[in-house]
Amino acid sequence: MTAVREPADPAAKVIPIESAPSWSAPEPRPGLADRLADGVGTALAGQLGATATRLLGKGWEQRATEGLGFLRRRLTGDYEVDDFGFDRELTEEVFLALLRPLAEKYFRVEVRGAEHVPAEGGVLIVANHSGTVPLDALMTQVAVHDHADRHLRMLAADLVFVLPVVNELARKAGHTLACNEDAQTLLERGEVVGVWPEGFKGIGKPFADRYKLQRFGRGGFVASALRAGVPIVPCSIVGAEETYPMIGNFKALARLLGLPYLPVTPTFPWLGPLGAIPLPTKWTIQFGEPIPTDRYPKDAAEDPMLVFDLTDQVRETIQHTLYKLLVQRRSVFGG
Repeated sequence: MTAVREPADPAAKVIPIESAPSWSAPEPRPGLADRLADGVGTALAGQLGATATRLLGKGWEQRATEGLGFLRRRLTGDYEVDDFGFDRELTEEVFLALLRPLAEKYFRVEVRGAEHVPAEGGVLIVANHSGTVPLDALMTQVAVHDHADRHLRMLAADLVFVLPVVNELARKAGHTLACNEDAQTLLERGEVVGVWPEGFKGIGKPFADRYKLQRFGRGGFVASALRAGVPIVPCSIVGAEETYPMIGNFKALARLLGLPYLPVTPTFPWLGPLGAIPLPTKWTIQFGEPIPTDRYPKDAAEDPMLVFDLTDQVRETIQHTLYKLLVQRRSVFGG
């Protein structure tokens, strides 16, 4: 059986190509779309429209028009996805719109150094990983879009792509398998690629080890950046560690369920579903100065010592910045 791509992590599962989903848009249904749009338009032109003006104020017509246009395109299949499954319109209009209030109102994310993300061309963003649940990756995606005006294509663990529903949503949001081949392809196309080299070791570490970076693996992300000749931007995230403080781990049950860990937090599982609500910590996401790779020869990615040195440089930069941000932080919950 052939496989889609070789994962960067030798312990990762290989996804059979037969199980890889198809990214073609649905068959057009113009009749249904036209009837629905006409029906809504007629309703809004009558008394319902006057009521909407009183309740929603001026400008609701434009928002309604845009919403109907979006709905029509989804029903007719008049939208594009790339060969990785990325649906730009759905990401901007739905996914990011749902995540933005969480970033701005709940975690009150302060973004620093967004100017260090190049306005165009390929770039690799490397960040620390923490928090039991990978909310830090999603908040970074919002930060890159809203503050650098670019889409972040995240390299995700293979577990993401074997979960029902999550697999499809991740693909449409621009995520892809964390392997060197995918990373290099996206970087050479001029995309912003995000990687969290600590993986499950980072997000699943005990609360006692918060803000202590775990091993960055063999430096596969650095090799991809070297081959593509793109800069590496270190990214340090403070605040995520305290959203779900992990004070224990149901290891036996986690192995039974095929999970890397099953956390015990101050609220989970003791409060049931309420325990899944993250604590409203105050976040800071800081992008550091880019580390150029285009000055190295084309075969530099084959030099293990150079790859190790660059990997260590990125890791030390992130760790040092984390310590600085922690010293500056007045309170876990802001104020």
